[in-house]
Amino acid sequence: MPEIVCPHCHTAFQVDESGYAEILRQVRDKEFNKQVTERLALAEHDKETALQLARAQWEQERQQSVADKEAVIARLQAQIASLSELSEAKLLNQLQRVAAEKDAEIQKLQAQVQAHDTSKALAIRESIESVQQERDALRAALDRAALEKELAEKALIEKYQTQIRDRDEAIERLRDMKARLSTKMLGETLEQHCEVTFNQIRATAFPNAYFEKDTDARTGSKGDYIFRDFDHTDPANPIEIVSIMFEMKNEADTTTTKKRNEDFFKELDKDRTEKGCEYAVLVSLLESDNELYNTGIVDVSHRYPKMYVIRPQFFLPMITLLRNAALNSLRYRQELALVKAQNIDITNFEAELEGFKDAFAKNYDLAARRFQTAIDEIDKSIDHLQKTKDALLGADRNLRLANDKAQNVTIKRLTRGNPTMKAKFDELSK
Repeated sequence: MPEIVCPHCHTAFQVDESGYAEILRQVRDKEFNKQVTERLALAEHDKETALQLARAQWEQERQQSVADKEAVIARLQAQIASLSELSEAKLLNQLQRVAAEKDAEIQKLQAQVQAHDTSKALAIRESIESVQQERDALRAALDRAALEKELAEKALIEKYQTQIRDRDEAIERLRDMKARLSTKMLGETLEQHCEVTFNQIRATAFPNAYFEKDTDARTGSKGDYIFRDFDHTDPANPIEIVSIMFEMKNEADTTTTKKRNEDFFKELDKDRTEKGCEYAVLVSLLESDNELYNTGIVDVSHRYPKMYVIRPQFFLPMITLLRNAALNSLRYRQELALVKAQNIDITNFEAELEGFKDAFAKNYDLAARRFQTAIDEIDKSIDHLQKTKDALLGADRNLRLANDKAQNVTIKRLTRGNPTMKAKFDELSK
């Protein structure tokens, strides 16, 4: 609130925005009116000064003109006295001529004085009209500024009055509601609010989602609600898209011990880990005067991973935001899995190809070694057959020689020199 110091007693006191604006308006209007009054007075003073100056100058010129006329008359009287000896007729003519000249000079001076008076009057009139126009313009500007200021003040006052009235009504409504509820009922009311809000759009926005109270307290603690959404593209094998552990916290304005949001972070992170949830969200009405939590979704991942603090009005937007982000992540994971599967297929194909090549090379080496062994055996067999051939050829030659020798064998040759055998054969032949 603005602070004002008294210029006399030097005492400082505070006023609200409307009071401060009213004081400023009064001071500004007073100074503006004072300046306008001073300028108008100054213009009137300038006008009177100009009129007095014009009158004094005109009076001075008039007196000068009268003095000049009296000097001329005195000079004429002197001339008349000096010319007393002239004839009356000649003197009369001369006097008439001099009088005519003087009358002409007097008329000329009167015309000059009249022209001078006219110009002075016009100048004074123009000055007066200029001052009046300036005064009228200042008054019009003052009236316009006062009207604009009045309208702006009225609009501002109505705006703030409306806001204050709405705020007071909301405060009274909340106080009335919280005065009739215990701390446990406050928490249950917030849980019911979130559950009803979710069930209103479950059928249209989250038809495959699970959103139920966490009743599993086997680990010693439990959260309030668990949200899980699934992709049923393959009904036989649904894929979990996202999972969130919710904790709802509220308290009455009259509660003596005020809780802070960060008092529940550790337990919420523990529940999220034990229940296998990906995210943790604290829906809180605590610390209602903390601007950090009143601005929107607060990311506290620097304290605990994937944890957020929200007000109840951001309950559905938070679920939608995380679900949509998880859908995009799921699509990327599926594409990555497909690429990995393709890479695995390529790797398996390459491995099978390498295995086939290794097996083929091994079999080829084995076959090559056996082929070489067979070739060696064939060479050995060829050598053996060659030897056998040579042996057979040698036997054939010997057999031919033996045959030749056998063909040359006759009884006569056999019995030559053997009378006994000759006698036997002779006996047989008989």
